[in-house]
Amino acid sequence: MEMVLDMYKLPYDPLYPLVCMDESPKQLIAETKQPIPAKPGQLARYDYEYSRKGVCNIFIATEPLMGKRIVRVTSTRKKQDWARFLEEIARK
Repeated sequence: MEMVLDMYKLPYDPLYPLVCMDESPKQLIAETKQPIPAKPGQLARYDYEYSRKGVCNIFIATEPLMGKRIVRVTSTRKKQDWARFLEEIARK
């Protein structure tokens, strides 16, 4: 980990940019019942029941030494989605 953190201290080199990438799959949900509003001295109440509304995937790439980031949300999590995201990073 220390070696990775040391990379952030290096000066920016346009021939060797430091690019960090990650992805995160997310489940999309919706409330099935209206929450009970808060009252004085009491928090709002939410039911644990929910309705599933599908999934999405979040791709993120950052170039911390330049202060840039790219975020893409896709409806699928396929290798083609990842490849398109890598192509987008390479173009920028």
